[in-house]
Amino acid sequence: MTTDHQDTDTTILDTDVLVVGAGPAGLMLATELRLGGAEVVVVDQRPGPTTESRASTLHARTMEILDSRGLLDELGTPPCEPRGHFGGVPLDLTLPSSYPGQWKVAQTRTEELLQRRAAVLGADLRRRHQLLSLEAKSEGAGRDEAGRGGVGRGGVEAEAIGPYGPVRIRARYLVGCDGEDSTVRRLVRAPFPGRDAARELLRADVSGVEVADRRFQRLEHGLAIAATREGVTRVMVHEFGRPAAERGGAEPDFAEVTDVWKRVTGEDISQGTPLWVNAFGDANRQLAHYRHGRVLFAGDAAHRQMPSGGQALNLGVQDAFNLGWKLAAVVRGSAGEDLLDTYHAERHTVGRQVLANIRAQVELLLGGPEVEPARALLTELVALDGVRQHLAGMISGLGIRYDVEGPEIHSDEHPLLGRRLPDAWLEPAEGGARRRTTELLRTGRGLLLSLDGDDDPALRATAAPWSDRVAFVADRPAAGGPLPAGQALLVRPDGHVAWAGSGPAGLARALTRWFGTLAADD
Repeated sequence: MTTDHQDTDTTILDTDVLVVGAGPAGLMLATELRLGGAEVVVVDQRPGPTTESRASTLHARTMEILDSRGLLDELGTPPCEPRGHFGGVPLDLTLPSSYPGQWKVAQTRTEELLQRRAAVLGADLRRRHQLLSLEAKSEGAGRDEAGRGGVGRGGVEAEAIGPYGPVRIRARYLVGCDGEDSTVRRLVRAPFPGRDAARELLRADVSGVEVADRRFQRLEHGLAIAATREGVTRVMVHEFGRPAAERGGAEPDFAEVTDVWKRVTGEDISQGTPLWVNAFGDANRQLAHYRHGRVLFAGDAAHRQMPSGGQALNLGVQDAFNLGWKLAAVVRGSAGEDLLDTYHAERHTVGRQVLANIRAQVELLLGGPEVEPARALLTELVALDGVRQHLAGMISGLGIRYDVEGPEIHSDEHPLLGRRLPDAWLEPAEGGARRRTTELLRTGRGLLLSLDGDDDPALRATAAPWSDRVAFVADRPAAGGPLPAGQALLVRPDGHVAWAGSGPAGLARALTRWFGTLAADD
């Protein structure tokens, strides 16, 4: 367990994993680490969850993830909008899922939800703690065996300042989830290639104004967006040709927003009361490596992008969901460190694809009259269902498919391999109430699902040495559902299918790849 003791005036903490940043990515990571049996300390400068209405959209895959951990009941039934957009062009996001569309949940609620779960699971959350330094305490610092620069392969020691004085935290691993201006990234000197912001959207939440709702309205001089909920109007505006301002970390004042809004729309909103004002630019950067020895990155610390289509928060939560079970397995000793390299391989690829689609959307959103032909063409293309499904899968996260076999393995490709396990009804072989596949993931363990309804002795025997980390379930899929009857699926704790077959061939190899060495050898 995490230990806490004093050394003169310094509090010293020893833990498995130090997470820097208690936003959605950091808190999701903390819950997954605790679920997987790792001790975790989370430090954050803020006194509590954000009070600013930043991100407000949870996409379908994130909703599925929350459901797979039993977290949705606390959210109730948030408003859902089946229609999203791509670069301001309307896009139907409906795809096969229990949660199609985009769900309106304020970021503060998401953080509160994840913070409560992390606390229940035993995460040690330290608010008002600012990271000052970090240092490798390892068999050797400098470059790891993959040739990446930065922190070495041993533990990490971090210094922070808290409300009661200095804190030294010794951890086996550190994960930077501290946002787009990441202190961890700066201290590690991690290469962060890409481009800075050239254009920006101004944004404000305002009470006491009455303006018509606008959904990505392109006017002669710029782009205007407005939506009113519960008496508060969120306005966003970009003036064509206006470059991003050099703000030095400061936010714009309300007068700047009202001036630009008036030049673009002709409307005066200066009589309103600003509740929150900010600007976000079209910077587009991604870490060259998500892992630097014992230091890893997730969320906006790993990638910086304009939050077009509500993708930024969702991308970060999904980073954490991919990393958490893997890092916990390594900490427990049930998997080797090479499992952490699959985190970079999988999530860097997804991040690169998301950043590319955001760059395209930015051009369509913030470009002037010169982009109108491209917008007209895209409007025609999204009427084709194949195009619509591809774009909706990209934005919602439902289209993600990981390379779960690795380059050295070649097999007949199964349509579910690397994809998320569909949420489907199962009929227990021995009778009883039906259950959903999602319910079987709530323990955070792996799952070997035999879909012929029989207790296949060969499958069970093959998986037996991993029984401490992989549950065996023999059920029949409900008729007409998305699951292949008569087959078996090996599902990772993050819900992605790592192996599929009708017999045990290749199963032991997949179990070793994703769940480590045999339990008998641990």
